[in-house]
Amino acid sequence: MVSQTTQQRFVMAISTQPRVKETTLGDFAYAAVQKHYQKSIKHEADVLTDRDPEPLHQMRVGLRRLRTALHVFDFALCLPKSTDVKQIQKFAHVLGDVRDLDILEAKLHGNDALSKTERKTRDRILKHAKKERSQKFETLEKTLHSSKYDKFKAGFEDWLHSPEYSDIAALPIQHVLADLLLPLISSVFLHPAWLFGTHIKSGHVSFDFLSDDKLRSLLTQQGHSLHDLRKKMKQVRYQTDLFVELYGDDYAAQVNEFKEIQDALGEIQDSVILNDFLESQLDDDPQTACPILWAQLDYDRNQAWQQWRSFQKQYLQAEVRTKLRVLLCTPSKNP
Repeated sequence: MVSQTTQQRFVMAISTQPRVKETTLGDFAYAAVQKHYQKSIKHEADVLTDRDPEPLHQMRVGLRRLRTALHVFDFALCLPKSTDVKQIQKFAHVLGDVRDLDILEAKLHGNDALSKTERKTRDRILKHAKKERSQKFETLEKTLHSSKYDKFKAGFEDWLHSPEYSDIAALPIQHVLADLLLPLISSVFLHPAWLFGTHIKSGHVSFDFLSDDKLRSLLTQQGHSLHDLRKKMKQVRYQTDLFVELYGDDYAAQVNEFKEIQDALGEIQDSVILNDFLESQLDDDPQTACPILWAQLDYDRNQAWQQWRSFQKQYLQAEVRTKLRVLLCTPSKNP
């Protein structure tokens, strides 16, 4: 039997041992904001020299991830007005205008099998795209040299030096994980684009067969819905990626699958943009004027469509959605 004195010593020894500090919501928010803000601005100089399109892409991604971090942690942070999410969105939009034209140019350059006549048509379209890009890049330069952009950076630098939080930021991150992630997953699951190209009868979803022409027509009429879901998927991918270290391998695989869905929807959207651009630049029907390029466009779109359709069928299953909700509610690691 342990004596009272020994018990007292034991209790005292336990109580005087230093406690391991739990990672708080505020700690996690700070790390995310710092990481993505610094990733955004570190590419600024290379973007302005405009020798390589990759820094522009990385800066745009950094701003998008920063915006996502602010969306996720907004309720826990007390940020300066100059760091407003809408301001970040404006900067990212300016970068996006140039990036979209870079993607379009890359796709137009990517086919070496064009006939001589078709290459001439392609080169004429490229000339116009380069002119438009030059105009968009001037706007980008003005934006990155503007007082608003300087205030935006100064606001983040000040906050990172002396961060301020709301009271809830003191809670352990583990206590609020599910509340952070489940609302976005729910908004994604309820998006109407999951029913794109389907019909429902007696509660059962049937998937319509879509020929090339019908798919192209449907994307022209309703493609905005898939594009909106793509943006949502990008958000959910970025948000869930913030917390990979708190979960196991199944969660990491799920985040990667979100990226695959986003990529498939992105390829579909790129095909819509290129289709519209060709139609705006050609007097004749693009299918007649650029048959090889048009066929490649159809092929790429169909490949992306088939990949998207497999995800569509998967995520319309109730058990798949339930499994994902359970996964988000069961973090397996301590930060």
